[in-house]
Amino acid sequence: MNDDLTEISPEIPPTLQKATFPCARCGATLHFVPGEGELECPWCGYQSVIEDSGERILEYDLQEAVGALQKAERAEPDSEAIVHCDTCGAEFRLEVNVHSGECPFCGSPVVTASDQFRLFKPRSLLPFRIGREQARAAFQGWIGNLWFAPGAVARYAREEGKLTGIYLPYWTYDSQTVTRYQGERGTTYYVRVQVPVVVNGRRTMQTRRVPRVRWRSVSGVVKRHFDDVLIGATTTLPRAITDRLQPWDLGNLVPYSEEYLSGFRSEVYQIKVDEGFEQARLVMDSTIRNDVRRDIGGDHQRITRLHTSHSQMTFKHLLLPVWAAAFRYRGKSYRFVINGRTGKVQGERPYSWIKIGLAIIAGLLVAAGVIWALNEYGVLQQTSYGSFP
Repeated sequence: MNDDLTEISPEIPPTLQKATFPCARCGATLHFVPGEGELECPWCGYQSVIEDSGERILEYDLQEAVGALQKAERAEPDSEAIVHCDTCGAEFRLEVNVHSGECPFCGSPVVTASDQFRLFKPRSLLPFRIGREQARAAFQGWIGNLWFAPGAVARYAREEGKLTGIYLPYWTYDSQTVTRYQGERGTTYYVRVQVPVVVNGRRTMQTRRVPRVRWRSVSGVVKRHFDDVLIGATTTLPRAITDRLQPWDLGNLVPYSEEYLSGFRSEVYQIKVDEGFEQARLVMDSTIRNDVRRDIGGDHQRITRLHTSHSQMTFKHLLLPVWAAAFRYRGKSYRFVINGRTGKVQGERPYSWIKIGLAIIAGLLVAAGVIWALNEYGVLQQTSYGSFP
């Protein structure tokens, strides 16, 4: 947690402190190389290995963090801050939710300290493993295999989709839960009933076994420890997309270092630690309800009451790498993201209603052909059932 709660005036855009990574050979700014664990100069090729700090990746007490957040008098800036570029001397404004990017005048990487924006600084991250070209190939493979996509989509995406490497902020939460429940266990049994059927064109009655459910009241307690429930802390991209990038190899987290951010865009959290836990609680509740159903047992379950208590709640704040872009097709923008570790692609996509319509027509024609064949050979007449009078 950051103990410096010095107030930042929202009326005067502050000049931010920056981390710089000059090339020892030519003085240009070094860029992080995905998958290599090192920085490289784009001009002379000089390489610098990122040293392992040996810092442990720790969990932090959630209740203490929420208390610090509530007591903090520091005003988190809600406007853009001024950044000075050491390469070309330009000054420009950086969006309030971004603390790493590039100078719009010369393209030099700019990395500012994230704790100048928010109370909590990321303590760990997953570095980019796949580069821009690998990400582009993964996207082309994904969009080329989309069902019912317009034929021109791949061309539009190839021409307009400019990939940007971004470190997105995330929270992880741990919690020990104890849940007391009340509900009902349902056991299936069968009864014999008479039903009307048509056999060879004649109406008759047959005996059939029909399922019924016998319910019995139950109650109990289930316990579960949740570890690293992952919640996105950005509102830039919809969770419907970013959540589907999982799984992440969180076992390979490294201690946070600004060197990994050089050459990439990075965001600060927009969802606060307490707001993130409320989202994590919903994820936990879904798992707990499944635990309760298994504990109730039987063939069917009804849950009438649940009460869950949380203890030993901890959190981590970390950054995860994605390649992101968007393309426009017929006046509408479609966003997509690529997991910077695995190459998994998720995104928004257009549909070709002509292709869907043709598929429906083809399906109906096939179904009609099957029905005609069955009727032609008398199969339907021999096995069809009548309706209740």
